[in-house]
Formats: sequence, C-alpha cells, structure tokens
Amino acid sequence: MPKKRSGGGLSPMQQAAKFLGVSVLAGAVMAGIALPAAGALGLAAKGSVKGFDEIPANLKSPQLSQRTTILDDKGNQIATVYSRDRTVVDLKDISPYVQKAIVAIEDSRFYKHGAVDLKGVLRALNKNAQEGGVAQGASTLTQQLVKNYFIEEAGDDPTKVAEATQQTLGRKIRELKYAIQIEDKLGKKKILENYLNITFFGEQAYGVEAASQRYFSKHAKDLNLQESALLAGIVQSPSRYDPVNDEAEATKRRNIVLQRMAELGDISQQEADQAKEKPLGLHTSRPKNGCITAVKGAGFFCDYVRQVLLTDPAFGKTKEKRAKLWNQGGLTIRTTLDPQAQESAQESIKDHVYKSDAVATAATIVEPGTGKILAMGQSRPYGVNIRNDETTINLSVNHDMGGGVGYQPGSTFKPIVAAAAIEGGKQPTQEYSSPYEMTYPSPVSACDGKVWRDDPGKPTKLTNENEEERGPYGMKEATAKSVNTYYVQLISDIGICPVVDMAKKMGVQRADGRQMRQAPSIALGTQEMSPLTMASAYAAFASRGMYCTPVAIESVTKKVGSQQKSLEVPKSTCSRAMSENTADTVSTLLKGVVEDGTGQEAGLDSRASAGKTGTTDERYAAWFVGYTPNMAGAVWVGDPQHKRKMTGITIGGVPYDKVYGGKVPGPIWRDMMSGALEGKPAPDFHLIDIPDDTDDEDDRGRDDRGDHHGHNGNNGDTTGQVIGGLIGGPTDGGTGNGGANGDATGGGIGGTFPTPTFSIPENFIQGQGNGGNNGTGGRRH
Repeated sequence: MPKKRSGGGLSPMQQAAKFLGVSVLAGAVMAGIALPAAGALGLAAKGSVKGFDEIPANLKSPQLSQRTTILDDKGNQIATVYSRDRTVVDLKDISPYVQKAIVAIEDSRFYKHGAVDLKGVLRALNKNAQEGGVAQGASTLTQQLVKNYFIEEAGDDPTKVAEATQQTLGRKIRELKYAIQIEDKLGKKKILENYLNITFFGEQAYGVEAASQRYFSKHAKDLNLQESALLAGIVQSPSRYDPVNDEAEATKRRNIVLQRMAELGDISQQEADQAKEKPLGLHTSRPKNGCITAVKGAGFFCDYVRQVLLTDPAFGKTKEKRAKLWNQGGLTIRTTLDPQAQESAQESIKDHVYKSDAVATAATIVEPGTGKILAMGQSRPYGVNIRNDETTINLSVNHDMGGGVGYQPGSTFKPIVAAAAIEGGKQPTQEYSSPYEMTYPSPVSACDGKVWRDDPGKPTKLTNENEEERGPYGMKEATAKSVNTYYVQLISDIGICPVVDMAKKMGVQRADGRQMRQAPSIALGTQEMSPLTMASAYAAFASRGMYCTPVAIESVTKKVGSQQKSLEVPKSTCSRAMSENTADTVSTLLKGVVEDGTGQEAGLDSRASAGKTGTTDERYAAWFVGYTPNMAGAVWVGDPQHKRKMTGITIGGVPYDKVYGGKVPGPIWRDMMSGALEGKPAPDFHLIDIPDDTDDEDDRGRDDRGDHHGHNGNNGDTTGQVIGGLIGGPTDGGTGNGGANGDATGGGIGGTFPTPTFSIPENFIQGQGNGGNNGTGGRRH
C-alpha cells in the first residue's frame, strides 16, 4: 500500500493518480461518452425477456437465465432445472418496501442523479486515494445493472466472470458508457425493475422473486418491511450476509438497511426500531433444481431429455448454441412420459429389486408406431450420493446419451434373426437338426463379400439347455424353447449380413457406438445393447413392421418477453423395417414364448402379449423384452459393472440359486406392463397360422438360461462359452478360435469398459488366440 507523506498529505504518486483518475472519469462524463456501435457488449443473445425489452436495439441485453420446467404428456410437472434460479417479475409485483430498501442501501441518490453520480465518483476517488486502495465504491444502480449484464453473459465460465468483475479503469469506463445510454432510454423505474430481476441474492437465488421464495417461501410482492430490508442487505455480499449460515451477521446488516431507510425518510424511526426488534422470520425452501427433483422416479428420463437438448441439431447447429439454450432456460418442455406407465414401471422395479441389491435393473416402455418413450426407470435412484446407492448413469440408454456401454441381450436378439430369415423367404416351419451339441458351421457368409471362418483345428462348440433338447425343431418350438443350436444353424444358413441389415432397420445398435461385429455368435446376443434400443426394436414387431426412432419431447416453448415462442423439436422417423407378414409371424412365434415357453411368468392374462427371455454367459445379465400391440417394453437385470454373477444371490429380498430371463426380469415386465396398460384398449395381434412341429414332446416352460455347468465341461463348472473367437470380425480367409472363457461383455458405467473376471487369450479379438478345451456351450437363452 502506498504510504502517506508526513503531515497527512498525499504523496506525489497518489496526487498524480487521483488527478488522472478524476480527469479521465470526469472528462468522459462531461463529454457524454460517445457510445460504441451495436454489439460492443458482446451480448449476442437474440430477443429479450420480460423487463428487458425496452433496452435499445443497439445495446442487446443478455437473455436472462431462468428455470426450465419439464412436464409429462398430461402437463404434470416432472422437474425444474436451471443454471440460474430466477423468475422475472414486473415492478408492480415487487413489494414497495424492497424497492425502497435496495435504493436506500445501494444508491440513495438514485432518483437525483443520472447514469453516473459524479458527486459520488469524486467522493469515492478521494476516499480511495486517501486510503491507498479501494475503500469505497461509487457505482450507481444503473452501473451495477450493466455489470450484471456482463456477469450474466459470462455464464459459468470462470474466466469470463473474472473479466466481467475485474477492478480496472477500463471496465469502469465501459460501464459508464452503457449506463448513460440505458439511463437515457429506460428511465428509473425500468432500471430498478431490471436490477431487482438480475442481481444475485445468495443461496442459488437470482432476482428478488427467487430470493423471496428461497428465504421466506412467498412471492416478492408480499414481503414486509423487515424481510425486504434483509434481502436488500444481502446484495452487497451474499456469502457474508447469508441469513441461513450466519443469522447474527445478517441481522446486523438488515438493521443497517432499516436505519438507512429511516434516515432517508422512507420509513419513520419508530418503524425502523420496531422492525429491528423482530426476528429474521426465515421460512426457507430448499433449492429445487435438476433431475434429482423429478417425481415418480423419472430422474433418468429427465436427464435423457437434457441430453436430447444438448445433442440434437434441432436445438442448435453447434454444441455451444445448444448449451446456451439449455443454460439460459426459460423453457417449458412437454415430454412423452406417460405418468401412469412411469409410476407402474417404478413400482414394479421397487417390488422386485431393491436399490441396495448387488445387482440393478432398468426398464423402458415405448409406444409402437410413434417411438414415444412412455416410461424409463431403474432400481438405483438418480443422484450423486454413492453411499445412498445413487447414480447418474442411465442404465436404460446408450453411452452417448448418458448411459453405460450396454449389456449383452442374449436370446432376446433371436427374434431379429428370425425376422431376417422370414423376410428373406424362410418359412417359420423351417426345420434344422438342432442337436444338443454342435460346432459352429463354417464358413458363413458376411457382408461385403467377406466370410467368417472358425478355427478348423479347434472348432467352437455350443450346446442347448440340456441334453433332452435335441431336434429336429421348427422355428416355432425352437423359439419357445430358445434353442441355441437351431438359431446358429439358421444364421449359418441365411448368412450374417441379412441379420446385420435387419438389426439396422430396427434401430439396433451397440450401446457403446461401435459397429456390430459380424460373426455367427450375433444370433445369441453377444453385442451389448441398451434397454431403450431393445424396447424400440420390439416395438417394430408390435406395429407390424414399422420402426420408429425413439423420441422423448412433444413440444418446447421459450419465454420471450411476455410471449411463449414455440421451438422446433426432433420428430420420430418411422420407416418400414420388414413386411407386415414378417412382423406378424414373429409376433406369433413370441406369443408362444409367453404362453408355453420360457417366458410364461411374464405373460399378461388380460390381453395379448408376446416377448422373449434372455440370459447371458456367467449370468451377468438377464432380460425380458416384450410387447402388446400398443406398448413395448424391455427389462434388464444385472451388475452394471459386470462383476457380480447372478448365482446364489438375493434380489428384492428373494433368494435365487440362479437368475434367468423368465424368472426375475419377466415378472418385472409383467407387473410394469399390467399397470401401464390398465384402462387402455386391448387389441389383438394379427397372427399367422404356423403348424405345430412334428416333434410334440411336452418339454416346454424350462428356463432360458442355457446352463451347461457340468454337462460337458471336462472340468465340471465351465464358463459355457458360445462366443470364442466368433466375436472377431469377418475375414477373407483368416480363422477364428474356440474358447472356454468368453468375450468381454459390456455393462460398464461411466463410459469405461469393465475388466472381465475371466481371461481373454492374446489376439483373441482377431481370432488368433488359443481355444480353450472345456467350453461346451453358452447361456444365450
């Protein structure tokens, strides 16, 4: 700090600084400070919000960040989200006490001076020069309003915020320039209104209406004298005078404001003294921000909506524009969420899987023919408190939309193989030998003229559920029983490419965004998928072959002034994935699964339903994906980190020796869909007459797990591998390998790939590793 001269005078340096500062500021003021051209503020936001529409066109105000409200399809509120918790109100909706208090403590000469209080500037400069630092400010409310413009434009960028608040002469000059123009165009009342709507009051509250709600749970128009004085006092230092965390300091500051109001004649001394004696009278409300506040367990759906806003070009051509739209808020987003379906999904999840269980579940419902997402829930609640079993990873969606890297769907992929075969001309009566045990047929044609080949030295083996499952089988019984060898023979017959093409038409893609690997093992569900992907794919069967991309948003409106402006929203794109006959045939096949196949526990008694079970190797994941003509849903159960096998496990308070698709996911799906469909029409499928297979053995209703532990493994409990080198891509002459140890399955969280609990031979993915000797089959039913 510069030192004073002896005798109390200013040093030459201080005198020079004072003279220079006064000269520059006074000269600028007296000259009228010619304003720069449009856009000098750097505030490019188009339009304005209530209370800022009178600012001249060559001085754009920032689009004030306000809360965004997310609604379900009935108009009920799901959640509110915001970068700034703010509700803009007119001056008439702000208590006169607040207006007087803020002027009294922040700029008592507000109604007497222009944009710049020259008397106050000179007084502050003199005081600061005497102190050798910044001891006193001289900003008028108008200047503070301009400063808040810069802060609002800076958003959450710390560098820009620092630039907007830096204590430099250049910034003060810039504030003065804009303050003069605003003062000339708006007038005192509008300036005061704008200031009270933009300034920060602490506790995440921006603007006086949000502050009034936060501290007193009432509207700003209803604030009394002492409440108004408290809020006005907070503005100078929201952290220091925070009444929630330091009642004593906040009380002192409030009383200073009250005394100042009395000195200015805004209130009598008696009124001030009486108000000083009263307690703060806080009636706080917790900040309610973000998807964590979502009702009916819709936090993950809320987050999915946020992801859509941030990634879909419909909301802006660039990442930055979309982020700005979301952060500025002021949106009303009406979604596709059906409150009845959502509540039913979450209740079913809670009944069957506890949030503290070693494994989790995720479920999604979509509407066939529209792609609308009707429900999305999971057992682990939305949040950041890991100790409370919370997570922000959306287990229902792909990685790029906030999910993990997916989970192998097992035999729930088989209907896609059936659809590809039928669409290509195969009859549902097509029989294959379907032995209990076999090696993969080789070679098998793939896309682009490529060929997949197994390792002739160590061919990969697979088996069915048990030794009694021996063909020949036709498609109907093979689907009901989920016969592995039938479907491997089927894909080997028609080739890999028709299956890949059908999957693409049905919107089936890997959850991690990678390309589908072309290998016969794809028939047994070795590619990691998300529940939303599988539900949307099965919806194509329900809608008789029409696939519709999933959508979560019905409409978006943005508050612009006193008007609501409608924004363009992404629409579902529907296209024909297969013929009506193919879809109806698959529905006939899958109806048999829930009637007398592996999915009997998922069947709906009151209406037509169809679906397929799936359980993966080592029981890391179990599925049921099914549909009625008017709803399709997918349920996954497993360990998101792919570490816990579902054997000898308790889920939802029920002990299970082994978990499979028909036993845990199936009942979740049944209860979820029953509640979601209650009171809704119950149309029938368009079924196809498929003759029964000649082999009429009554051996249905067994589980879908394909459990080969101990059947043919030389060492008893094998890994039951069905993949081996088959997950390697097609080659033009290379070889694949067998293997007892399986492929690396998905299900990681946070975008990471989990380390399998088993080893993978070197060069395994390229089909060059050494095959294991003990693997005999796969749990792909």
